[in-house]
Amino acid sequence: MSRSYVPLPIDSAIPELKQALAGGGSAVLIAEPGAGKTTRVPVALMEEPWLKGQKIVMLEPRRLAARSSAGFMAKELGEQVGQTVGYRVKMDTRAGPRTRIEVVTEGVLTRMLQADPALEGIGLVIFDEYHERSLQADLGLALCLQSRSLLRDDLRLLVMSATLEAEPVSELLGRAPVVRSEGRSYPVETIYRPRAASMDIAEAVARAIEDATLSDEGDVLAFLPGVGEIREVEARLRARGRLAEGRISIRALHGGLTSEEQDGALAVLPAGERKIVLATSVAETSLTVEGVTVVVDSGLMRVSRFSPRTGMSRLDTVAVSAASADQRRGRAGRLGPGTCYRLWSQEQQSALSVRSTPEILEADLTPLLLELSVWGVREPNELAWLDAPPAPALQQARELLVQLGALEDSGQKVTEHGRKLAELGKHPRTAHMLLRALPLGLGRLACDIAVLLGERDILRNSGGQASADLRARVEALSGFGAYAVDEGARRRLAEEARRLRRELGIEASASASADGSDGSTPSDCGLLLAFAYPDRIGRQRDSGKYLLSGGRGAAFASGQALAREPWIVVADVDDAGADSRIRLAAPLSFERLAVHLADRISREAEVSWDSESKSVRGRERKRLGALMIEERPLGRIASDRLLEALIDGIRTEGLELLPWTKASRQFQQRVAFARRHDESWPDLSDPALLASLEDWLGGYAEGMKSRADLQKLNLKEILESMLPWDRQRRLDAEAPTHWTVPSGSRIPIDYGDLDAPFAAVRLQELFGLPETPRIAGGRVPLTLHLLSPAQRPVQVTRDLASFWREAYFEVRKDLKGRYPKHYWPDNPLEAEATRRVRPPK
Repeated sequence: MSRSYVPLPIDSAIPELKQALAGGGSAVLIAEPGAGKTTRVPVALMEEPWLKGQKIVMLEPRRLAARSSAGFMAKELGEQVGQTVGYRVKMDTRAGPRTRIEVVTEGVLTRMLQADPALEGIGLVIFDEYHERSLQADLGLALCLQSRSLLRDDLRLLVMSATLEAEPVSELLGRAPVVRSEGRSYPVETIYRPRAASMDIAEAVARAIEDATLSDEGDVLAFLPGVGEIREVEARLRARGRLAEGRISIRALHGGLTSEEQDGALAVLPAGERKIVLATSVAETSLTVEGVTVVVDSGLMRVSRFSPRTGMSRLDTVAVSAASADQRRGRAGRLGPGTCYRLWSQEQQSALSVRSTPEILEADLTPLLLELSVWGVREPNELAWLDAPPAPALQQARELLVQLGALEDSGQKVTEHGRKLAELGKHPRTAHMLLRALPLGLGRLACDIAVLLGERDILRNSGGQASADLRARVEALSGFGAYAVDEGARRRLAEEARRLRRELGIEASASASADGSDGSTPSDCGLLLAFAYPDRIGRQRDSGKYLLSGGRGAAFASGQALAREPWIVVADVDDAGADSRIRLAAPLSFERLAVHLADRISREAEVSWDSESKSVRGRERKRLGALMIEERPLGRIASDRLLEALIDGIRTEGLELLPWTKASRQFQQRVAFARRHDESWPDLSDPALLASLEDWLGGYAEGMKSRADLQKLNLKEILESMLPWDRQRRLDAEAPTHWTVPSGSRIPIDYGDLDAPFAAVRLQELFGLPETPRIAGGRVPLTLHLLSPAQRPVQVTRDLASFWREAYFEVRKDLKGRYPKHYWPDNPLEAEATRRVRPPK
């Protein structure tokens, strides 16, 4: 085994690292950019005795870094990739029986763990660039920790990073030793040149690149937030002539390129040539872009943020963290002194967050929860996490997995279908679509859609508004269609689709014809999308606006042909505002939806109170989530549901729906008065009656369904039936309805004021009555409203004896003047009570 050995700063830390791993199960390695940790550490540990000839698996967050680091290590050993050092990334594997160091991307590690939780034959798992805190890295580490705890106490774990805060990770790993290495970095001059508010980011980056190319030596590496900005900067640089002199090539570098295109951006150019590399954050770590001495940093990055409230993700362009900015700056000092142009101010630099938010706190957790369920974990807190997954996102993920049939209805146990979804190693939505498509003979189209959904858009937006129609992308992927296409991306995705079809066995399927087609057409896109996004099936509610089955509103931008479709399925929205902007969708035939998603359509008979008609109405409804598909009147309504809805209506409208009379209200008040003085009496107040409608009214209201029906009730009799016979007799004694006065008249008693029930009676009808009558068993004097012959009040008293003694004569004088023909005796206690002008002789 030959080696081409160049000393690196990490070399001095390797003895301490070996000692740490030999003495325990874990270690944390902090090494600055350029120290050589990614390519030197795995090779240095390969022959350690504790490894016992087993493999080293190193996890890299990006495919580009995985391939590049594996190639560099193989070259150092004088070998080809796939011998001692190999790699496994999405759709690409170069490893064999002799491979001792296997560099993998994060999803690959998860599949390895699910296939063999004990990781037999693997002695060390390295998590490189862990500071990026990707969701899959956190998951992989959590699973490895449990595997080591339960199955493999000899499994070593090594976490490596340049900017990681080491202590929390050390604690997570059981207080693992922390080994530190200084990097070899050359001085980098930092130049702040904040862009004007009126200047877009592409123009600011293009100008900075032009200036740097003319004033500095070496190659230029520019960091941009996304592919769209890379294309725009490239177009502007080529359209202007400042870079025409000299041999300068412009290369893009991002995850959506083919391996050959990525290698071209990393390669060393012949002497006398220079290159400008326009990159996303993929170039921040684990890569050395040969020849670069100048970095132009836009200070922006694009992140996916998930909203548990809406169940949707959105791409946000945000400022980089201070740690990321330092990583980018360090790219200029890998090979010698360099310069970094930052397109923001020093004041803005001080306001940057220290580190980026871990993906687990902002991501769609549906893939994570499915993996945990397959692993056998019902609650994520059973595992050890640096940051625990948030509960709202987990709940939304659980609900979606139940919809997809991946979890049982309880949301706690994985189904056999869920295991199959996980085995595909794709997002559960996409995996479910693929498996549903196969028996329908739509597998080839599903594979095309799967790769299109998982990658950047292959259509070029040439200054206008891009079509939101997924069918345009499907046609473009096959080499047809009227839109401008990113040809490199198209070829790469077409190859991925072919590999996916081979993986699923579709190429050899009997459903495929000689020309490789399976009879599907782009019009089948909507059905396949509906399998993946059952919560985003949309029904038109207004011009260009849709209500989605998940309850969210969505709308097309003006000018989209799809806006006329009555039914659509939405694959991508921006999750902004009340109606999210639809970026990718396909039309859906309702007839096909009704056949193939029949299990998603619920049928319910709703019986409820209708406030407008004041009656119970029955409706039979078909729903797809939040979408109303069909509604019609319900025929016969079961008596129990009829009564339940009627009771609900009374509670909603209030007791005024019932036929209250003066007598029924008086009975209610009499009982309330009795209860005021003796709590053994029942509570017949309005709140109590409303709360117990089923008990006292239910038997009388059976078969009724409207206010008109309720008016037939005798409410007083119903209320009286709530008291046993002896209580009714006692009520008549303690809270009588009337009082017979000395004149013989029966005067009604008003119990509206429970503290002072009263009777209104003409003064002349009380002559001869010495004392105020009492009720409530003699405990409460009746309040008397004394009236004139014209029924007008002249006095209110609860002490009649005192009235006769002290007030009568003044009242008599006034009444005698106003009613001279009436009888106003000098001594009211000896006079005869009368209802007439004078008592009979």
